[in-house]
Amino acid sequence: MPHSFGTRARTRHMFAKKFRQHGMPHLSQYFLPVKVGDYVDIFANPSIHKGMPHKHYHGRTGIVFNVTKSAIGVRVNKYVNGRILEKRIHVRIEHIRPSKCQKEIISRVKSNEAAKKAAREGGEQVDLKRHPVKPKEGYFLAAPGGDGTVTTIQPLPFSDLV
Repeated sequence: MPHSFGTRARTRHMFAKKFRQHGMPHLSQYFLPVKVGDYVDIFANPSIHKGMPHKHYHGRTGIVFNVTKSAIGVRVNKYVNGRILEKRIHVRIEHIRPSKCQKEIISRVKSNEAAKKAAREGGEQVDLKRHPVKPKEGYFLAAPGGDGTVTTIQPLPFSDLV
């Protein structure tokens, strides 16, 4: 058979719902509070064919630039022939999820501001840089017998069994 190059080609698992997750989206999906400048994940819902994004944008994160009554305009970066282009696409609200990509940054900013405020009041310097996790400290395991003596085991000399 000839090879197909349709818009939904090679999307057998991408546009398939998980086990026992079939059916229409919840109504809360339609009341999603989305504002211009929000980070959203484009995740195509295969039960809604209208306003579905192209398979290339499935799983991509973008920034909202426009909000209409039933669709969201999203700016997404796309790698094309060695350069990154900013694409502007409109996707229906069913194919959008709020992104968690900024969650760690926002929590870190809040904790840094609280640490700076406490340091100002205490009159001391505080280090706000992220440091790599250090290796765990070494420790001794208690012997399983409980007497605390170390048993040394020696290998037996080789003997031919033939």
